[in-house]
Amino acid sequence: MNLILSILTGLSVQGGVPDGNFGVNKSEPTADTMTDSDKSLKLHPREKKLIDFRDKLYLAPLTTVGNLPFRRVCKVLGADVTCGEMAMCTNLLQGQAAEWALLRRHSSENLFGVQICGAYPDTVTKTVELIEQECSVDFIDINMGCPIDVVVNKGGGSALLTKPMRMKSVVEAASSTVGTPVTIKVRTAYFEGKNRIDSLIADMGSWGATAVTIHGRSRQQRYSKPADWDYVYQCVRKAPKSLQVLGNGDVFSYVDWNNHKTECPELSTCMIARGALVKPWIFTEIKEQRHWDITSGERLDILKDYARFGLQHWGSDSKGVETTRHFLLEWLGYTCRYVPVGLLDIIPQKINWRSPSYYGRDDLETLMASDSAADWVRISELVLGKVPSGYSFAPKHKSNAYDRAENG
Repeated sequence: MNLILSILTGLSVQGGVPDGNFGVNKSEPTADTMTDSDKSLKLHPREKKLIDFRDKLYLAPLTTVGNLPFRRVCKVLGADVTCGEMAMCTNLLQGQAAEWALLRRHSSENLFGVQICGAYPDTVTKTVELIEQECSVDFIDINMGCPIDVVVNKGGGSALLTKPMRMKSVVEAASSTVGTPVTIKVRTAYFEGKNRIDSLIADMGSWGATAVTIHGRSRQQRYSKPADWDYVYQCVRKAPKSLQVLGNGDVFSYVDWNNHKTECPELSTCMIARGALVKPWIFTEIKEQRHWDITSGERLDILKDYARFGLQHWGSDSKGVETTRHFLLEWLGYTCRYVPVGLLDIIPQKINWRSPSYYGRDDLETLMASDSAADWVRISELVLGKVPSGYSFAPKHKSNAYDRAENG
């Protein structure tokens, strides 16, 4: 299997630096350089180091698919800010290795945060303390928008939207405990038609949050309708100037990005989620202000990049190869929804369009458009070799169903 890694090493990859780890951020003062008075003082939330998110291209935290190799791909293609997959506070406090692995940072991630999910102030506070001690992160994001039943039923994610005083106590406790900037991510409401963020946004800065990201959908809505950006704009305009407000939902082209920034100049930036899963080169398109009619060969090169990053991250033995393949296949469940610019009658493509089956401009492009898991396996074999005998794959999130993505 090491042969696969050596072959992929020669492929088109930028930024081939080794994985980072949990180590202390060397730019921060250490215990040896701090005086006793330094260590005894707690920063007031208003005195914390701030992160300027304005106009930066922010890759959203994405369950399952937003792993370190995928984030590396997005960094190569122009993402400015990256965030780890959502980690559950209870699992982190129990010391679960798989959960802590979600917080790993690659050295190419120069502005990196982690996202945690917890239902109670004490749990979240203990978690952020541990993260600040053990990890090198630039910010900690608290998820208050995840719609997944297993999370909501435990009082986390979007369940917090029904308990504004709990939201406040969670953010206040976390932000007063650590010097690392704390941000939050929310949906418009829990129930459709009962938006409530506009009534809370004026106070969120005083809770200690550096920034808030508003996903323009309710928990009940999931992904079944377009994001309500008019409501996001309404919230942005009610926010204090000291609080950075980011919008999230359906950004799929530089035109979408430009429109949101034009409609609401006060908007700090747009977080990009599913759009990056379908076409991670969206970051390049926004920075270069163009619709990239990317070829199937160029797309295959991106998959080769991912394969190499995956083998570096998960290992190049048989287990590492199949772990890389598994997560690649999960991602291919999104990329099949991309329709090449050269084949579109209307440009740009919208993220919720359900395109009919079509023939690409070559056989590889046609294969990449397939929504069949068997065809995704064939694509994986182009970059990772043949699958083991009897191999089968079923996508975790049914991402090709368009309205069932599980990201918060």
